[in-house]
Amino acid sequence: MHYQGNIFRPPSEAYSILLQVTTGCSHNKCTFCGMYKGSRFSIKDDATIMADIDFAASHCKDQDRLFLCDGDALILPQERLLAILTTIREKLPWVTRIGTYANTKSIRLKTSEQLRELRDNGLAIAYMGLESGDDETLTRINKGADSTRMIEMGQKIRAAGIKLSITVLLGIAGRERSLVHARETGRVLTAIDPEYVGALSLMLTPNTPLFEASRRHEFTLLSSSGMLEELGVMFAATHLTDGYFHANHASNYLPIKARLPQDKEATLQLIDRALQGQVRLKPEYLRGL
Repeated sequence: MHYQGNIFRPPSEAYSILLQVTTGCSHNKCTFCGMYKGSRFSIKDDATIMADIDFAASHCKDQDRLFLCDGDALILPQERLLAILTTIREKLPWVTRIGTYANTKSIRLKTSEQLRELRDNGLAIAYMGLESGDDETLTRINKGADSTRMIEMGQKIRAAGIKLSITVLLGIAGRERSLVHARETGRVLTAIDPEYVGALSLMLTPNTPLFEASRRHEFTLLSSSGMLEELGVMFAATHLTDGYFHANHASNYLPIKARLPQDKEATLQLIDRALQGQVRLKPEYLRGL
């Protein structure tokens, strides 16, 4: 495979074929993220992409999922993306699910008809970073969209029949807006009603604006109890009709896996017991990005 730069994928795509069709991230301005710093966004040429599909056809026959890398493959022009999906279907017929990262910009650039066309040609799941439902926090972290746009684009991709997995970030609002961030994020998640929610806990990354703000004492990272309290408020404010809320990423102090609505009360009780010191939290040395 002709990989360029660092390759990132969601935890649930750990065993997927990783097909890199773009490099970097089309936004790449979030203050907390260092994933694509120094990596120029570009769309790879068709010959390289098709050669990688041919490689997967010969060497990846045991993998039935495929993930389009890097930060925002959905931003590809429709005809080019359709050609890639068609070739995957023809040459990798055993692949049952294709996924991609998506942001509000790339979703907005596609019409509802185009999104349905992508779904019909194999695009089954999109991963979108919400991070927060609090507009002030979204502005501070330079996310590039407010909560209204997040809701609109999340609902748009869901209406097209593409499953949606949303990432939220505990601690991203700092200490002063922690509970506002938690409640507002629950509000936005409820409005979008995705199939999957993944909560991560903020870990400051060197060479990012938020890391530098922390060093200047302009941003205060929450303690483990602060992260846990925020998780409890966010989880209580999130109402999904039939979805999964996971906080089992390596960064989290308390791993939870809940299906909503049926696991809501039991999970809230677990978080409450952890806040009271009755459940052991993950030690710092075991946490990771």
